[in-house]
Amino acid sequence: MLHPPVVVMGVQGSGKSTIAELLASRTGGRAVDGDRLHPADNVARMAAGVPLSDADREPWLRTIGDLLDAHRGDNIVVVCSALRRNYRDLLRDRAPGTVFVHLSGSFELISERVDARTHEYMPPALLRSQFASLEPLEPDEDGIVIDVAAAPVRIVDEAVAFLDEHARRVSGGAASSR
Repeated sequence: MLHPPVVVMGVQGSGKSTIAELLASRTGGRAVDGDRLHPADNVARMAAGVPLSDADREPWLRTIGDLLDAHRGDNIVVVCSALRRNYRDLLRDRAPGTVFVHLSGSFELISERVDARTHEYMPPALLRSQFASLEPLEPDEDGIVIDVAAAPVRIVDEAVAFLDEHARRVSGGAASSR
């Protein structure tokens, strides 16, 4: 089934990369880690524990939006924190119809996960600023919020069910709610 471009979003440690890979595999698509698209200056700032500004993020978000749009029809799944509404709006402006899978969890759970892993440039200290910046999906945004306390296979099952229903709705099938 053909799905719209998908962004797996959330704070660091929410499992975005894992879920994106599994989701792409289940949908016959391709996963892209948006972190790999950051300019070197952004990576250096984050590695130093400095949160990015909106101006720092804008070129990166444009690149991701252009990638989503260019691979429309390929069941592309891109990892991108997309923490704020204006970031998601920019992505949708560049790639209309993009939907979001927001991986959500408590600060305590995600903090435990972040402390137990090694990331090449995202220090655990940035987690608090990411939670402070997070603007959850609003009712008029096309997407789903999924609790990360579930097993990855369950998270992917829920995301695929949402994407399948979304595809039916967009193609004229039965209406559904989020």
